[in-house]
Amino acid sequence: MLRVKVMKNNCMLCTYAALILTAGASISAAQVGTAKPAALTDTKSIAADSSAAANLNAVSAASTPAPASTTSSNAPQFGTRDPRYRLAPSDSFDLTFPLSPEYNQLAVTVQPDGFVALYGVGEAKVQGQTVPELTETIRTAYGKVLHDPIISVTLKDFNKPYFIANGKVGHPGKYDLRADTTLTEAIAIAGGFTDDAKHSQVVLYRRSGDQWVASQVFNVKDMQNRKNLREDPTLHPGDMLFVPQNRISKVKGFFPNYGVGGVVPIN
Repeated sequence: MLRVKVMKNNCMLCTYAALILTAGASISAAQVGTAKPAALTDTKSIAADSSAAANLNAVSAASTPAPASTTSSNAPQFGTRDPRYRLAPSDSFDLTFPLSPEYNQLAVTVQPDGFVALYGVGEAKVQGQTVPELTETIRTAYGKVLHDPIISVTLKDFNKPYFIANGKVGHPGKYDLRADTTLTEAIAIAGGFTDDAKHSQVVLYRRSGDQWVASQVFNVKDMQNRKNLREDPTLHPGDMLFVPQNRISKVKGFFPNYGVGGVVPIN
């Protein structure tokens, strides 16, 4: 009887255990069905974070001003190929009125302060103006006494175009620029390179404004060795070329000169 009772108790315990396991499995299945997969949740979270970051970057880019261009108008640059001549003090010009010859003036000279004296209308500042600008300035001035005046301006005396050769050339100085002249031609005009010249670093200076002077280095030695002058620049009025001294010639004065046939004792 005792054995039968023990067996009944064991059966009841097994039944309870089976019921508990079945209930636990049902609950787990329900949780799995309602919960989102961890990998999917993480992927959507990352995508949302990336989208938010992209939107933030777009807003920042829109609110941040664009960086200033490196080629600012204030930066030094080589001038245009054919610049117009601008009047300077001591220049002179003839002023002619075809329909009102009583206002004609010959050899109107630009004063040191940049003004000229105009008959019948007083003074006007013309320094730094081109001939078309000068013509318009005079036409405006005489518009006070003449109706739509017709004016002719002819330059008589002005600063001739020039270039300056400096450094290790045969004859440094200021030279007239009478025609299109390249850098190598200008060096030849100035007497060519000296023995201590550095052919590979010839510097060309060019004024590109009231406050800036642009410079560029040219390897004339390489151009001549390759017999290719396509990179040989054309000079503009007012340009200055500078030929530096080579490195060996800078120290040659420190070497002793014993003369021909001299004997140097070896200690």
